[in-house]
Amino acid sequence: MSTRKGGRRLDQPSDRRRPPVFTMDADVVGVYSERLARFLGTGRYLAIQTVIVVVWIVLNLLSFIHHWDPYPFILLNLAFSTQAAYAAPLILLAQNRQENRDRVALEEDRRRSAETKADTEFLARELAAVRLAVGDTVTRDYLRKELDDLLDDLVERLAQRDDEAHD
Repeated sequence: MSTRKGGRRLDQPSDRRRPPVFTMDADVVGVYSERLARFLGTGRYLAIQTVIVVVWIVLNLLSFIHHWDPYPFILLNLAFSTQAAYAAPLILLAQNRQENRDRVALEEDRRRSAETKADTEFLARELAAVRLAVGDTVTRDYLRKELDDLLDDLVERLAQRDDEAHD
Protein backbone atom coordinates (compact mmCIF):
# COMPACT_ATOMS: atom_id res chain seq x y z
CA MET A 1 0.00 0.00 0.00
CA SER A 2 1.38 3.37 -0.93
CA THR A 3 1.03 6.48 1.13
CA ARG A 4 0.68 9.96 -0.20
CA LYS A 5 2.77 12.88 0.89
CA GLY A 6 1.85 16.24 -0.56
CA GLY A 7 -0.24 14.65 -3.30
CA ARG A 8 2.40 12.31 -4.76
CA ARG A 9 2.98 8.61 -4.42
CA LEU A 10 5.95 7.50 -2.39
CA ASP A 11 6.25 4.07 -3.99
CA GLN A 12 6.94 5.48 -7.45
CA PRO A 13 9.96 7.45 -8.62
CA SER A 14 9.53 11.15 -9.08
CA ASP A 15 8.95 12.45 -12.59
CA ARG A 16 11.09 15.44 -11.87
CA ARG A 17 14.71 14.72 -12.55
CA ARG A 18 15.80 18.23 -13.24
CA PRO A 19 16.70 20.67 -10.49
CA PRO A 20 14.27 23.47 -9.72
CA VAL A 21 14.66 26.39 -12.09
CA PHE A 22 15.71 29.72 -10.67
CA THR A 23 13.71 32.45 -12.39
CA MET A 24 13.95 36.18 -12.09
CA ASP A 25 11.81 38.86 -13.59
CA ALA A 26 13.90 40.59 -16.26
CA ASP A 27 12.17 43.92 -15.67
CA VAL A 28 13.00 43.88 -11.96
CA VAL A 29 16.64 43.11 -12.72
CA GLY A 30 16.64 45.82 -15.36
CA VAL A 31 15.16 48.44 -13.03
CA TYR A 32 17.71 47.73 -10.31
CA SER A 33 20.58 47.64 -12.80
CA GLU A 34 19.49 51.03 -14.18
CA ARG A 35 19.39 52.45 -10.66
CA LEU A 36 22.86 51.10 -9.94
CA ALA A 37 24.20 52.33 -13.30
CA ARG A 38 22.79 55.80 -12.61
CA PHE A 39 24.43 55.78 -9.16
CA LEU A 40 27.78 54.66 -10.62
CA GLY A 41 27.73 57.69 -12.90
CA THR A 42 27.27 60.29 -10.15
CA GLY A 43 29.78 62.54 -8.49
CA ARG A 44 28.61 61.23 -5.12
CA TYR A 45 29.74 57.72 -6.04
CA LEU A 46 33.11 58.98 -7.26
CA ALA A 47 33.62 60.95 -4.05
CA ILE A 48 32.73 57.93 -1.88
CA GLN A 49 35.02 55.67 -3.90
CA THR A 50 37.86 58.19 -3.69
CA VAL A 51 37.52 58.46 0.09
CA ILE A 52 37.49 54.67 0.46
CA VAL A 53 40.60 54.27 -1.71
CA VAL A 54 42.49 57.02 0.12
CA VAL A 55 41.57 55.55 3.52
CA TRP A 56 42.54 52.07 2.31
CA ILE A 57 45.96 53.24 1.13
CA VAL A 58 46.65 55.39 4.18
CA LEU A 59 45.69 52.60 6.60
CA ASN A 60 47.90 50.12 4.77
CA LEU A 61 50.88 52.46 4.58
CA LEU A 62 50.70 53.77 8.13
CA SER A 63 49.64 50.58 9.87
CA PHE A 64 52.53 49.43 12.03
CA ILE A 65 51.08 46.17 13.22
CA HIS A 66 49.09 44.55 10.43
CA HIS A 67 49.20 45.29 6.72
CA TRP A 68 46.21 43.43 5.22
CA ASP A 69 47.10 44.75 1.74
CA PRO A 70 50.78 45.74 1.44
CA TYR A 71 52.18 48.21 -1.08
CA PRO A 72 51.27 46.99 -4.53
CA PHE A 73 47.71 46.84 -3.09
CA ILE A 74 46.75 43.58 -4.77
CA LEU A 75 43.51 43.30 -2.76
CA LEU A 76 42.49 46.83 -3.75
CA ASN A 77 43.15 45.99 -7.40
CA LEU A 78 41.08 42.84 -7.01
CA ALA A 79 38.23 44.92 -5.55
CA PHE A 80 38.42 47.31 -8.51
CA SER A 81 38.48 44.42 -10.97
CA THR A 82 35.43 42.85 -9.32
CA GLN A 83 33.64 46.17 -9.36
CA ALA A 84 34.43 46.65 -13.05
CA ALA A 85 33.34 43.08 -13.82
CA TYR A 86 29.89 43.84 -12.37
CA ALA A 87 29.58 47.48 -13.35
CA ALA A 88 30.22 47.01 -17.07
CA PRO A 89 27.41 44.47 -17.67
CA LEU A 90 25.02 46.49 -15.51
CA ILE A 91 25.77 49.62 -17.51
CA LEU A 92 25.35 47.70 -20.77
CA LEU A 93 22.02 46.31 -19.54
CA ALA A 94 20.85 49.82 -18.65
CA GLN A 95 21.95 51.07 -22.08
CA ASN A 96 20.11 48.24 -23.82
CA ARG A 97 16.92 49.04 -21.91
CA GLN A 98 17.31 52.72 -22.81
CA GLU A 99 17.89 51.74 -26.45
CA ASN A 100 14.67 49.72 -26.41
CA ARG A 101 12.76 52.68 -24.94
CA ASP A 102 14.30 54.99 -27.56
CA ARG A 103 13.32 52.58 -30.35
CA VAL A 104 9.71 52.47 -29.13
CA ALA A 105 9.64 56.27 -28.85
CA LEU A 106 11.11 56.60 -32.36
CA GLU A 107 8.49 54.26 -33.79
CA GLU A 108 5.77 56.26 -32.04
CA ASP A 109 7.24 59.51 -33.40
CA ARG A 110 7.31 58.06 -36.92
CA ARG A 111 3.69 56.93 -36.60
CA ARG A 112 2.62 60.36 -35.35
CA SER A 113 4.60 62.03 -38.12
CA ALA A 114 2.87 59.88 -40.75
CA GLU A 115 -0.52 60.71 -39.23
CA THR A 116 0.34 64.41 -39.17
CA LYS A 117 1.48 64.28 -42.79
CA ALA A 118 -1.72 62.51 -43.84
CA ASP A 119 -3.82 65.04 -41.91
CA THR A 120 -1.93 67.94 -43.48
CA GLU A 121 -2.38 66.54 -46.98
CA PHE A 122 -6.10 66.01 -46.32
CA LEU A 123 -6.49 69.57 -45.03
CA ALA A 124 -4.60 70.93 -48.06
CA ARG A 125 -6.98 69.07 -50.40
CA GLU A 126 -9.98 70.33 -48.44
CA LEU A 127 -8.67 73.90 -48.53
CA ALA A 128 -8.13 73.66 -52.28
CA ALA A 129 -11.69 72.38 -52.70
CA VAL A 130 -13.04 75.24 -50.57
CA ARG A 131 -11.08 77.77 -52.63
CA LEU A 132 -12.50 76.34 -55.83
CA ALA A 133 -16.01 76.39 -54.39
CA VAL A 134 -15.60 79.98 -53.17
CA GLY A 135 -14.28 80.97 -56.58
CA ASP A 136 -17.55 79.78 -58.17
CA THR A 137 -19.82 81.62 -55.73
CA VAL A 138 -21.06 85.13 -56.21
CA THR A 139 -19.75 87.69 -53.75
CA ARG A 140 -21.68 90.74 -52.66
CA ASP A 141 -19.25 93.13 -54.34
CA TYR A 142 -19.39 91.22 -57.61
CA LEU A 143 -23.21 91.19 -57.51
CA ARG A 144 -23.33 94.97 -56.80
CA LYS A 145 -20.99 95.69 -59.68
CA GLU A 146 -23.07 93.58 -62.07
CA LEU A 147 -26.30 95.23 -60.89
CA ASP A 148 -24.74 98.69 -61.22
CA ASP A 149 -23.61 97.81 -64.77
CA LEU A 150 -27.12 96.60 -65.62
CA LEU A 151 -28.61 99.74 -64.13
CA ASP A 152 -26.23 101.89 -66.18
CA ASP A 153 -27.18 99.96 -69.35
CA LEU A 154 -30.86 100.35 -68.55
CA VAL A 155 -30.48 104.08 -67.92
CA GLU A 156 -28.62 104.48 -71.23
CA ARG A 157 -31.31 102.58 -73.17
CA LEU A 158 -34.07 104.59 -71.53
CA ALA A 159 -32.21 107.78 -72.34
CA GLN A 160 -31.82 106.64 -75.98
CA ARG A 161 -35.51 105.76 -76.18
CA ASP A 162 -36.46 109.12 -74.75
CA ASP A 163 -34.18 110.83 -77.29
CA GLU A 164 -35.74 108.82 -80.12
CA ALA A 165 -39.25 109.59 -78.86
CA HIS A 166 -38.52 113.36 -78.78
CA ASP A 167 -37.19 113.42 -82.30
